[in-house]
Amino acid sequence: MTPTSGRRAFLGGTLGALLCTQARAAVSAPPDVTTHPARQWGNHAPTGYLPDPDVIALDPSFKDLVFSGTSLERVLTGGGWLEGPTWLSEARLLLLSDTIRSEQYRFIPAARMGEEGSLSLYRAESYHSNGNTLDTQGRIITCEHDMRRVIRWEHDGSCHVVADAFEGKPLNSPNDVIVLPQDGSIWFTDPAYGDTLIEGHPDAPGGRANRDGKLRWQIGSELPVQFAGHTRQDDHVFRVDGDSGKIEAVLTQDQVPSPNGLCFSPDLKTLYVISTMPDPGQTGTKGSPMIHAFDMVDGRPRNGRVFTDMKFENHQMMPDGMRADVFGNLWCGASGPFGLAGVFCFNPAGELIGHIRLPYGCSNLTFGGVKRNELYMCCGHELYRLLLETQGAGLS
Repeated sequence: MTPTSGRRAFLGGTLGALLCTQARAAVSAPPDVTTHPARQWGNHAPTGYLPDPDVIALDPSFKDLVFSGTSLERVLTGGGWLEGPTWLSEARLLLLSDTIRSEQYRFIPAARMGEEGSLSLYRAESYHSNGNTLDTQGRIITCEHDMRRVIRWEHDGSCHVVADAFEGKPLNSPNDVIVLPQDGSIWFTDPAYGDTLIEGHPDAPGGRANRDGKLRWQIGSELPVQFAGHTRQDDHVFRVDGDSGKIEAVLTQDQVPSPNGLCFSPDLKTLYVISTMPDPGQTGTKGSPMIHAFDMVDGRPRNGRVFTDMKFENHQMMPDGMRADVFGNLWCGASGPFGLAGVFCFNPAGELIGHIRLPYGCSNLTFGGVKRNELYMCCGHELYRLLLETQGAGLS
């Protein structure tokens, strides 16, 4: 091979590789959605973004749900990983879990837009709590990753263990929880995302989430061994009877692998359950990012189907938490590429009608405020708020 032909071959190969790389980038890279001038968050952010360019109506019906005279607000920053937002109506505050820091906070919103709210510690040690909700008596129910249980705080301040085992086996790491008002039953998902050092503790040596035993699961933990689960089991969606306290697996891992967020439709005829990425130590059917829907028949989920595959602009979004509004629209927080991550709003038919772009993926959300028309969105270490022309359905 002559020097010229070798150089041509090299340049040809290099150019071909570059073109292939550019072609892949053109397919996979999301478009630039940076607001111009670049958006500034915080109390001194510019107020000229009206209507807000990051609150996007994909269908005309979405415009009836949002208020064009206000914009997205960042109301809190500096957390670890915010989760489980739940509005306490009587106290007029938002309860939050910081899953990484193992704390819970109470956030009192500011009386006026643009002012800072008040944040204080609610529980100094929450055992890596995640999902929260209220029951029909206004008692707080919390999922604890580290203790692998669901608890309820009674009105006298005592703690009641709702569930910590199923068929003699400890739970994995209860994630999200809701209550069915019809019978007071408690429903929760039990993947194993908390069977990790960051959000809880791994399995004991030999368990699915610590098969080789290299992770020393008890280091840094003051957990009573007799209470904290040692090894994980299959994923389930559980129901706890409101009267007897009996725990029942209403959905298996084959039906909804890696179950995460869940909620009921406002008429209580449909149960929605999010499936996310495979969780630690999972065997068998693996998680796949989508939202499942089930008909509620005689108080149990039946006729499972895919509500949405969570694909948006040729990208697979990662759903996490969700809530329904009074019209039956489903508001879902999701992670994904910058410019796509945020909140997605689906109508009851499963059609995507609105998109709220946020700087970070949204792990969970809830409706709050005196009129229940303020959407609070947890995005990693930050919390965002948007005023709406609709209201949240359900208890929290």
